[in-house]
Order: sequence, then C-alpha cells, then structure tokens
Amino acid sequence: MAGEAGRPRIGVMIGDPGGIGPEVCVKALATGEPQRLADVVLIGNLHVVESAAKAAGVSMSVQAVESAAGASGELFIPVLDSGSLRPEDYRIGASSAASGRAVKQWIDKATALSNSGELDGWIMAPVNTTSLKDAGVLKDIDDLQPPGTFMFRLSGPLRVVPISEHLRIKDVAAAVTADRVLHVIRLVDKHLRRWGIAAPRIGVAGLNPHAMFEEDIEEIAPAVARAKAEGLSAEGPVPPDSVFRQCIEDRYDAVVTMYHDQGQIAVKTSVFEGACTVYLGLPYVQLSVPHGTAYDIAGTGKAQHRSMLAAMKTAAMLVAGKGFLHIPAERAA
Repeated sequence: MAGEAGRPRIGVMIGDPGGIGPEVCVKALATGEPQRLADVVLIGNLHVVESAAKAAGVSMSVQAVESAAGASGELFIPVLDSGSLRPEDYRIGASSAASGRAVKQWIDKATALSNSGELDGWIMAPVNTTSLKDAGVLKDIDDLQPPGTFMFRLSGPLRVVPISEHLRIKDVAAAVTADRVLHVIRLVDKHLRRWGIAAPRIGVAGLNPHAMFEEDIEEIAPAVARAKAEGLSAEGPVPPDSVFRQCIEDRYDAVVTMYHDQGQIAVKTSVFEGACTVYLGLPYVQLSVPHGTAYDIAGTGKAQHRSMLAAMKTAAMLVAGKGFLHIPAERAA
C-alpha cells in the first residue's frame, strides 16, 4: 500500500465546485473516522475546499500539500491544489464550463496517481454532466464509467452489480447472455476475494417473474452452472422479488442483476444515505457516491455526508483487504 506503515492512501476528487461535493468531503473528514483507517487527500482547489468548510461550519484547518504523500488528515484537511480554478470562474449553485474543465483535470489527476501507485484508489464526489458537457469534455453520462468496468453498488448489507447499465427496457432481454452473466459472476468473485471475503456467496437474479422464462432457463441457469463447475459459490437464477431481501439477511455477499433498475431500485430503497459504488475491473479501488450535485442546497451546509463517509471508509477497508463495513467478522478472510 502507498501510505506509511502500510496505511491505505486514498484520494477524493472534490466534485463540481458549484455543488455539494466539496461540502460532503470536508464534513466526512471532520468526523475523523476515515483518517483512522487511511491517509486521505482531497484533489481539487484550496479555495473551493476552504469555502465549503466555512459554509459547513467545519473548523478543521485546510492546507495545500505538494503530493499525495502529504496526506495526514489527523490534524488538517490536505488538498492537492492544481491552481487551475479561480473564485471568479464559477458560482455556487450553478453549472459552468470552468467547473467542468476543472473536474476533468482533477479526475485525470486522481486516475494518474492511482495508476502510478501513489494512491491506492480514489473517490469521485458528485459531478454535473451539464458542466462537463459545456466544457466539451463529456458526451454522455456513461463516459464517466471507466471502460470495461461494472458498477458494484453498496447499500448497507445489500451489494448489487448489474450486467448492463443504461439500456432501454426493450433491449434488456437481448443483453442477458450466458457469457456475460458468467463474466460478471467471475469478476465479482475475484474482487470480493481480493477485498477480504474468503469464500464469496453470489446470488444471481432471474430476469423474469419467478425466474421462469426462456432467458432464465437458457442463459442465466447455464451461466450459474458453469460458475459452480469452476468452484465458485453461485446460486440462481433466484426470483428477483426475493433475492435482495436474501442478501440483506446475509444469505449472499453480493447479487448479480440483469439490468440497471432491477438492482438500483432495491439499493436506493434499502438505505440511500450511506450508499456508494465501487467499479469492478480496475487494478485499484475507485468509488463514487449515488447522489448528485444538489445545486439547490449547495453552500448552505445542509448536505448529508454519510454517503461520502461510507465511501471513504469502504475504500480504506477494501484496499486493506478487510471487506465491507457490514460483513460479519467471521465472514472475512
């Protein structure tokens, strides 16, 4: 691990400077909880973070650092300051091309530091697609997802990953193939083992009611059978109206779902505050939070920081191979 004495080193890209991202970052660090698990450094601009701390009533000192190695966080909030954004370039509560350009630069910085090993991973605070599109650095929201990755959502004890993201409902069935389902099952097993779950139990949701139609029988069931033959602990297709409750009750460590909303509705209904997302398929840990920039309350100090706090703590635990916040100790490696 990158930090001293084996401590994980986590970067947090502060998000759109006009939104609540900087605020939830400083509030999460003000609890002192992430710093007990890792060295955490914010990636953004010093004046943006200072303004957010003032609005949120956070008294902890905010200081610029020259590198990720300057992240201590015990006594102050460290910021890797690019110096690329001036106070007059953006406005709290509004999108702007300047904000979009800054966010793209900060994302690139976090990615580069993670690829070089200076960071063990990074977290993306809320960004705004209008800012990014106005800056000419984003065409579609899916461009924010690293190529070849899958989004692993965490909401308390519920952990869900879909085999596809933003598809029209009419296109979902055709995307459910045995090869794709098996690929995601393997990926989930690989990452859970890396993160400290000794023998991952994976539930695979059916596509149709009661998991009783052709996609369930001809595509999902054979994929699960192949996973089992490889020694993986997979079960399915499980009726989609019961699989999420079974995961919450600790029958499964994760659920593979057949499309975006099948799992997202369950995740956001279960425990929205404190939820976060991990990207499967990267050599380092990368997370995001499930809410937006909330321009309507930006700068007011009202934003909830529990999702960012969960993301920081989860990132540290995954890097250290200690599993998830809601995994019983006897289930971890």
